[in-house]
Amino acid sequence: MKPVTSNDRSPRLRAIVFDMDGVIIDSHPAHRKAWREFLQSLGRQVADSDLDYILDGRKRADILSHFLGPLSTEQIIEYGKCKDLFFRESSSAIEPIPGAVQFVKHVAAEGIRMAVATSASEDRTSCTLEHLQLKRYFATVVTGRDVTAGKPKPDIYLAACKLLKVDPLETVAFEDAVSGVVAAKSAGLRCVGVLSHETSDKLTAAGADFTISDFNGLSLSLLELGLAESLAYHQVAAFSSEDNLEIDR
Repeated sequence: MKPVTSNDRSPRLRAIVFDMDGVIIDSHPAHRKAWREFLQSLGRQVADSDLDYILDGRKRADILSHFLGPLSTEQIIEYGKCKDLFFRESSSAIEPIPGAVQFVKHVAAEGIRMAVATSASEDRTSCTLEHLQLKRYFATVVTGRDVTAGKPKPDIYLAACKLLKVDPLETVAFEDAVSGVVAAKSAGLRCVGVLSHETSDKLTAAGADFTISDFNGLSLSLLELGLAESLAYHQVAAFSSEDNLEIDR
């Protein structure tokens, strides 16, 4: 087994990119209810398991097409507005993920640049961040409208890093969905999974470096420690696998 060198160490952390739904705010129950009621208004009955699709960080156009088939641009816009009406009726009880607001403020105080990369609409993202009094802490916000290909494609994370003027290798994403983890890792970011609705096993299998239940007690030093331990674990696993291959020969 070869020793760990300086090139194998975790890159310096210069920026953090947050997904919004399920990471900054606990909005998934409200989204599930709004989508069910919206689809029922169109005569579409869906099972709870079918609605899992909406929680995977996809763009609204992709979700609408999934449930309703091919749609024109005008239909996507109109149906989107209709769904938003149902969401507003369900969104009054939405709360931030525990510790998320405090962690964002802590990161800002440490001088680390931050962005939001979400499939949500620009208006809802702006309203949410303003309501939580967090908007001023983010150097940039990238929404589903800003990219052609949504998650799990890496476009939204590549765009966020470009606007932040940072190397993806020096950036960490916080994601709660499998498609979001895949998007972040495909863009070259390290990624922490937030267990707001998905299991640790699923997010880790998708590529998350490690997972957290919420942000309570999390600090930059603990974040960097977790990333370093994850890197060391994967290096040891890779080296052990190489050693086993040599032994088998």
